[in-house]
Amino acid sequence: MPRTPQQIFESYIHAGPLSRDADALAEAFTEDGVFEAPFVPADAEFPRRLVGREQIRSAMAAHYARGGKAGRTPNFAKSSFVLHTTTDPDVFIAEIDTVFDGDGDEGDTTASLVQIFRIRDDRIARLRDYFAPDLVD
Repeated sequence: MPRTPQQIFESYIHAGPLSRDADALAEAFTEDGVFEAPFVPADAEFPRRLVGREQIRSAMAAHYARGGKAGRTPNFAKSSFVLHTTTDPDVFIAEIDTVFDGDGDEGDTTASLVQIFRIRDDRIARLRDYFAPDLVD
């Protein structure tokens, strides 16, 4: 029985943002899977386009090794998401509000983003991640 969009999304979130496990993240993609972050400048450290499991694995391992943006800790209990299915059963959209804990006198901040998933054989064949690049620099 194929996995639901909810199951695919939750396994992606667990592998990436929650556990920062580049191997598990890469395995969430098809062998020829594509990860795209179209709003990221071409010269940024964060990858703009990755093709294939091995490129996803190595680039995200390097990204995770650099650590997160100083002072930005995602609070997953306060964050939320809504999944939207489409007329194409292999495509769904995630609308995400990630809450970052405030530091000192600064209050929490929320970053909103959208991800478009294209699925093949229960894995991510293409993920377009539309987020503000300053979240990762």
